[in-house]
Amino acid sequence: MTTKSISRTAIVTGAASGIGLAIAERLGAEGHRVVLFDLDGEKAERVAHVMTEKGWRASAYAVDVTKRDEIVAAVGDLAANVGAPTILVNNAGLPGSKPFLEITVEEWDARIDVNLNGTFHCCQIVLPYMIKEGWGRIVNISSSSTHSGVAQMTHYVAAKSGVNGLSKSLAKEFAPQGITVNVIPPGFIDTPMLRAAAAEGSVDFASSLKMTPVGRAGQPEDIAAACAFLVSEEASYITGQILGVNGGRNT
Repeated sequence: MTTKSISRTAIVTGAASGIGLAIAERLGAEGHRVVLFDLDGEKAERVAHVMTEKGWRASAYAVDVTKRDEIVAAVGDLAANVGAPTILVNNAGLPGSKPFLEITVEEWDARIDVNLNGTFHCCQIVLPYMIKEGWGRIVNISSSSTHSGVAQMTHYVAAKSGVNGLSKSLAKEFAPQGITVNVIPPGFIDTPMLRAAAAEGSVDFASSLKMTPVGRAGQPEDIAAACAFLVSEEASYITGQILGVNGGRNT
């Protein structure tokens, strides 16, 4: 038996490109009102315009997830004018690859600030709306690097590992309020960010492809499909889980 999807107001951070864009489009296609948060506000506005032209409901805000006041202002505005957000997808992230002994304090802090603190801020600001509604779905995008660690990515892996722990704890605390919290750690996903890393030599595309049992790179739409399920009515009994979408590379 399936449950008819109910239209919700969904926030997706880092939604102007890559995985965030695919998630925003998938949720829009499924009937949710999608609110795009992105550091590049102009790009997010263009994406929202294209989504609207397709007949979906979308709007955008220029938001830096490391700046709590910007999140508070944007969430307050959309709650007053659009509707209380009951779906939150924390996708905004900052990658990094550098030998551990060369990582500066500033580079370490930047990865923690965007990847972990940004997720903390968004969750803490949006959760009261979910509690009031008695329903909520949070999906945090971490990284498959958290499964086993990756050399020369310690600052990034540490931050994303923190997202996993944060999510599990939130899941236990807010389950009684009808709110689920889950994590998707993407594997080898063909995004502009991955292509840029391959171009600079920090990722060996061909080697990574050989390590993927299904024989192909993942697409942003693969992550979006998993996310769409986790925010659905059917996923109400799933919380505190880490759902790897990685083509079998990590099990």
